[in-house]
Amino acid sequence: MATEREDPVSISIGEMLQSLSPLSPDCCIARVPNYLRKANEQAYEPELIAIGPYHHAKPHLKAMEEHKIRYFQLLLQERRENDVSRYVMIIRSLEEKARKCYSDPFALESDDFVKMLLLDGCFIVQLIRKFSEIRLRDESDPIFKLVSLRGTIRRDTLLVENQLPLFVLWELYAMIEYPDQRTFMAIVFSFFCHILPGEGWPQNSLNSIRVIKHLVDLVHECWHPSPLELKAYQNLNKNVPWNFIHCVTELKEAGIKFQMKRGNSLFDLKFENGTMKIPTLRIYDSLEGTLRNLIAFEQFSSHRGLNHVTDYVLLFHCLVNSTKDVEILRQSGIIENMLGDDEEVARMLNRLGVSVFFSPDNFYYSELFNKVNKYCDRRWNKWIANLKHNYLNSPWALISFLAAVVLLLLTLVQTIFSVLSFYSK
Repeated sequence: MATEREDPVSISIGEMLQSLSPLSPDCCIARVPNYLRKANEQAYEPELIAIGPYHHAKPHLKAMEEHKIRYFQLLLQERRENDVSRYVMIIRSLEEKARKCYSDPFALESDDFVKMLLLDGCFIVQLIRKFSEIRLRDESDPIFKLVSLRGTIRRDTLLVENQLPLFVLWELYAMIEYPDQRTFMAIVFSFFCHILPGEGWPQNSLNSIRVIKHLVDLVHECWHPSPLELKAYQNLNKNVPWNFIHCVTELKEAGIKFQMKRGNSLFDLKFENGTMKIPTLRIYDSLEGTLRNLIAFEQFSSHRGLNHVTDYVLLFHCLVNSTKDVEILRQSGIIENMLGDDEEVARMLNRLGVSVFFSPDNFYYSELFNKVNKYCDRRWNKWIANLKHNYLNSPWALISFLAAVVLLLLTLVQTIFSVLSFYSK
C-alpha cells in the first residue's frame, strides 16, 4: 500500500522551523524599526563615519576608512609596537560574542568582521583618549582642527545603528590604558556631553562595563534625573490616573507662569504655586537626531530603568503646539534657540513625539501633570482662562471688553443715582 504523499506546505513549514536560529539573549544592536524611521530617516543615518557592520562600506562613508587606519598606526607608534597580532588575537577571541550582539543580518565574513571590529574599535578608543588628553593629538588631525567635523563624528557615533559592543571597546582600552572602568566611562561621557541639550546625572548605582551594551547605552546611563527627583518618582503611587496637560499658551491663560530653573539635570522640573520651573533646553541642528536615537534605544531595547528621554520629549510635545508657545518659553529662558527660528523649533518638537510609544503606568511626569491640571481646574483659574481666551485674545477684543465694562459701570452708576433720586423725593 502506497504511503500518502506529505503536504508540501507541511514540508515547507517544517524546513523553516528547522532552519530557524534561536534568539540570542545578547542581542542589543538592531536597526531602527520603520515606525520610528519614517518620521525622519536621516536622523538614524551616519553622515561621515560607519561604525559596526550595518553601514560598513557605504560609498559616502569611505573617506573616513583611511583615517581609521591612520589612528591605528599612530597608536602603534605611540606604544612603540610593530606587530598587530596581539590586537587581532584579542578581537578574534571576541568575534563570536560580538556577532550575537547584532539582531539584523549583515554580509561580513570572519576575517572582514574581525578587521572591522579592530579598526572601528581602535578609532573610537583613540578618539576618546585624544579628546581627554591634548598631548595625544596630532597637529595635522582634521578632527581636532575643525569643530564641525568633530561634532559630526560625535553625532554619528551616537546612532543606535552605528555601534560596537562596549566590551570590544573596553578590551581595546584595557590594552592601552590602566583598566579602570570608572575612568573609561567618565571620559566616554565627557566626549558626548557636548552634544546633549542639558545637564544630567549618572545613575545612583552605575552599571558595570559587563552590563552596559554600547555607547548609546552608556550615555543613557549617565544622563538621568537627579537622585533626589528619581527617589521621589520611585516612591510615587503609580496607580493614580493622569491626563495630558495643555500647551504653554493655554496654561498661561489659566494663570500659570513659566520660569527657568537652575539645576544639575535637564529632567528635573517643578510645579509650585502656579509656576512651572523648567531647566534650559538648548536647541541646535543635530538635537533632533540625538534625541531620536536615545528614544529609539528606549523604545526597542531591554535597557534597565525608566524611559525618561521619551517622557521628556512627550512633555515638550504637550507644551509646544505653535510658534507662540516657543516664544513664551524662549523669553522665559527655558528654550535657548540656536536655530534662530521659533517656527522650526515648534515643528521639530512636534515631530519628535510622532509614532513614539510610552508607558502610561510609568510616565515620569505623571505627578507634575496632575498638579498642573488640578491648578487649571480650579473654578477661578478656569474663569480667568476663559475670559482671556474669548475676550482678551486681541487688541480689538480687549477694547470691546473694556468698553462693555465701562458701559456696564455707567449703567450701574445711573441706576444707583436713579434709585437714590427716587427715595430722596
